[in-house]
Amino acid sequence: MKIRAKKALSVLAISTLVLAGCSSEKDSKGSSASGDSKGGKITLSVWSSQEDQDGSGGWLQSVEKKFEETHPDYDITWKNSVVGADQAATTVNQDPSAAADVYVYANDRLGSLLDSGAVGELSDAGMKQLSEQAEDTIAASVKGQDGKAYGLPIEPNTWFMYYNKSKLNQEDIKSFDTMLSKAKVSFPMSNSWYYPAFYAGAGASFFGKDGLDEAAGIKLGDKAGEVTKYLTNVVKNPNFVNDAEGSGIGGLANGSVDVVFSGSWDAKNIKKALGDNYGVASLPTFKLDGQDVQMKSFSGSKAIAYNPNTKNPKVASEFAAFLASTESQKSHFDKNGVIPADKTLAKDAAIAADPVAVALFETVANASILQPTLKPMSDFWDPATTFGKALVNGEVNPENAVTKTDAWTSSFSKK
Repeated sequence: MKIRAKKALSVLAISTLVLAGCSSEKDSKGSSASGDSKGGKITLSVWSSQEDQDGSGGWLQSVEKKFEETHPDYDITWKNSVVGADQAATTVNQDPSAAADVYVYANDRLGSLLDSGAVGELSDAGMKQLSEQAEDTIAASVKGQDGKAYGLPIEPNTWFMYYNKSKLNQEDIKSFDTMLSKAKVSFPMSNSWYYPAFYAGAGASFFGKDGLDEAAGIKLGDKAGEVTKYLTNVVKNPNFVNDAEGSGIGGLANGSVDVVFSGSWDAKNIKKALGDNYGVASLPTFKLDGQDVQMKSFSGSKAIAYNPNTKNPKVASEFAAFLASTESQKSHFDKNGVIPADKTLAKDAAIAADPVAVALFETVANASILQPTLKPMSDFWDPATTFGKALVNGEVNPENAVTKTDAWTSSFSKK
């Protein structure tokens, strides 16, 4: 899995929790209800992270309370359990009929959820909400090959750039090459989730334009060999540092590194390392054959879904949509600092004042491509990791760059 998320519980621990029925339970005594269950009494089980449920005023509980206020005719008993987005699909797929009615999932697991029939299709109203809230790349992150959408994104997942403002100015950070000439740049060149950004910028495509066309396969493009040559020169630059096992952030802290590439999950530690010199920005361009080429990272999302196996599909789907509403995503940011996927919130005063949120929105909108959820994408990661390591250790060089790139391509390309 290439999505970054905090692990709330191990798979075993979660499974034990689910099978034992251990959960927090809250009765809301509404008036007469017209929900799915007989007599209007409804029980909804909801899975989300520990952070979302911390304290009596946790984000999840607060949204549940507002949902009750919006639907006074529903008499709902809530059963909340801690199952984070990174573990939800694994746990749901063990027994979809026993899984939560509403849960948060990492979009790179959408394929497995579809295979097990455990994720509900959006209604027309849900599709309208998706189109109004999500950038194209984020909207595509919850779509299957059938073109239908299964869930509503609540948090974008991609990476961007952090830098030392005392070493680089606003003009410098627009160019990867300029930064390399003036500062120590740490980049995860051996990480298959990061360095493909150079190839994507130069025209590589991953399962077609929208990332959903399995027949199109992965094509690194006509300039792939030139990109590889460029990268062989990058790794030889004395100002380049390969970021592995968190060495980049450590370098920021001790002053040996000035630039790192990561996501919102590292913002707190990086801000601590850089202090007043803390800078955040979207991805830069790089020079290829004399032209500026925009780097493009893989992006995805965490999304809210309802389980079609639920006894209360109408209410479950309504609550999933309510959790992903603009108001709910705003409160998620206010309470927990979670940057929303809702593009309409980009101009919200508090969010617009957050440099990480600004960089994330800009990257998703202008410098990213969908990380495909199709099964054949799994054939890409390991060969890409091997190739990245070969770049770093010098096995790939300017002289054999094209040949090595062709060999790498043949390891995952559809014949």
